[in-house]
Amino acid sequence: MTHQRGAIIVGASSGIGEALARRLAADGYEIGLTARRTERMREIGAELPTKSYVATMDVTEPEDARDGFFELTEAMSAVDLVVISAGVATVNRDLEWEPERQTIDVNVGGFTTIATAAMEYFEWKADHANEDGGHLVGISSVAAHIGNGDAPAYNASKAYVSTYLEGLRYRQTDRDADVAITTIEPGFVDTKLSLGGFWECSPETAAEQIARAIRKERSHAYVTRRWRAIAWVLDLAPEGLLRRLF
Repeated sequence: MTHQRGAIIVGASSGIGEALARRLAADGYEIGLTARRTERMREIGAELPTKSYVATMDVTEPEDARDGFFELTEAMSAVDLVVISAGVATVNRDLEWEPERQTIDVNVGGFTTIATAAMEYFEWKADHANEDGGHLVGISSVAAHIGNGDAPAYNASKAYVSTYLEGLRYRQTDRDADVAITTIEPGFVDTKLSLGGFWECSPETAAEQIARAIRKERSHAYVTRRWRAIAWVLDLAPEGLLRRLF
């Protein structure tokens, strides 16, 4: 009997999250859609070729978000994959407090809330815990490789996401449950969060490449793949040069 695959996408109401929901549904996954915009998720769910589930979620409310996540896992017939795509990006060179606070609340606090809930589910609550494990995917950014004077909290928050996922991979070396951990670092993607246009790809192109990384259970992938070279340059360039550029 074929196992029905299921995926929860956090931040599924627009951008990469929406495009990935459509891509994974086309691959046969049942989709759990979570975000704050309930009606928009219902519209997306109605257009998917597989069964969909909708859960309204604000990741900046940790206890409610965790409860909502576990309620969604109970409602779905299977959850093999959790993708954390929720995020905000704000240009804030004046360092106003509210944009910085919101960025940290969503991109750091909200990410960690769902990442820990997903790991708890895969390791302890799922029927297949300690057998087939599961797959956690976090959407970080090439911005994780560099500070940015125009959006300091955003770049720092993405560095947190990439490093946190790396830590989870290290943690898996002595765990019974076989949970795959994938870090996705996009460059510019044509969404409301985009802060530039250089080598910008569509959300659909991003979703296709992310789906490929999921199928191959890659530990790390750049979207598009040419951004690997940019990340390499950012990691090696002298700080003085980068400070003049960013």
